[in-house]
Amino acid sequence: MNTSSSVKIVSKCFVKPKTIPEESKQPYYLSPWDFAMLSVHYIQKGLLFHKPSHSTDTLLEKLRESLAIALVHFYPLAGRLSTPKTENPNSYSVFVDCNNSPGAGFIYATSDLCVADVVGSEYVPLTVHSFFDHHRAVNHDGLTMSLLSVQVTELVDGIFLGMSMNHAMGDGTSFWNFFSAWSEIFQAQESNKTNDLYLKNPPVLRRYIPQGYGPLFSLPYSHPDEFIRTYESPILKERIFCFSSETIRLLKAKINQACGTTSISSFQSITAVIWRCITRARRLPVERETSCRLAADNRGRMYPPLPRDYFGNCLSALRTAAKAGELLENDLGWAALKLHQAVADHTSEKVTQMIDQWLKSPFIYHIDRLFEPMSVMMGSSPRFNKYGCEFGMGKALTLRSGYAHKFDGKVSAYPGREGGGSIDLEICLVPQFMEALESDEEFMSLVSF
Repeated sequence: MNTSSSVKIVSKCFVKPKTIPEESKQPYYLSPWDFAMLSVHYIQKGLLFHKPSHSTDTLLEKLRESLAIALVHFYPLAGRLSTPKTENPNSYSVFVDCNNSPGAGFIYATSDLCVADVVGSEYVPLTVHSFFDHHRAVNHDGLTMSLLSVQVTELVDGIFLGMSMNHAMGDGTSFWNFFSAWSEIFQAQESNKTNDLYLKNPPVLRRYIPQGYGPLFSLPYSHPDEFIRTYESPILKERIFCFSSETIRLLKAKINQACGTTSISSFQSITAVIWRCITRARRLPVERETSCRLAADNRGRMYPPLPRDYFGNCLSALRTAAKAGELLENDLGWAALKLHQAVADHTSEKVTQMIDQWLKSPFIYHIDRLFEPMSVMMGSSPRFNKYGCEFGMGKALTLRSGYAHKFDGKVSAYPGREGGGSIDLEICLVPQFMEALESDEEFMSLVSF
């Protein structure tokens, strides 16, 4: 197995929308949720495919053409962040300028890795991070970097399609809605459909601006150095663990029966397992507090609700906590109930309070401050239709992510390739904790091989 591969950049270009929407000539304003993301990384997710029978040049041309059409619907992604001039020295703001930009990035690269080096490796090879553009960039870098960049990496026998999207432009839901829309357009072109500008679920681009505020928000700073902080990930082991649909079904049924309820979800059930097992792997003192967070979509919790296809950020990280001793002494249902309660308590009133808090005192997220040491963060979602994104190469073989947002205890949830409710978890831990997790009988008994 090749473990010392390098990635060579062959070509770079920019892609603009095929046609320029009239509304793109106006400034595109960001919401409070978007501003909060300025100091965290770009979202970096990608799909691995078998190499197609036709030439790579043909594939690249088709990808560029369909991307240009997708950007008509998602035109802000072809823009750049911009800072307006202000008379107030203690005020800093940004918006999206969709006019003065070369477009979205498009990169073609090659690697001497094979599909088996990615799919068959016990741990995710570090080379995978090189399958993405904007390595280590934070969202404020969108002033000088593209807000969206696609890197097509040709492996010996495969194609990796890696996408980096500025997190100030949207959350995971928005990211996968764009990926799906691009795929839909690509497939429409493949089948020679005449109306390639049609989307089944077009994005709702109008940003959420609280009534009586905006449209341009300001931060109480005079210079970005006051609120932008770079984050360096520690040395981590990153591994994909697969859980079959049958395992998930039985786990959920067992936990609900033990708790005398039917309301605990599959995701809450598997999260309870992860929280307990990682905590045990860390061998924390019994009095040490450990927290667990789950990413929650707020679109349906808003009042009135935001559309399902709202493009932008609209999420919270719901937190619950316990002392390590009580988490491990109690059964799995106890942990699952705590997680379920955190979700149940996240009402529209809570979302409104969070927005009001930002409006009174704007804040910027920083990864090292947002997540406590010895915590677990469940990100992404198995609900996203990730394997539905196809580009003339059949169903993707697997999904991988870049360097962004990796820390000890970060877990990303993906739908399993087999579908049917199966879940793949990308778990990042420092080496000693990963080794302990891999020796945990409760955890490994649930993993599919």
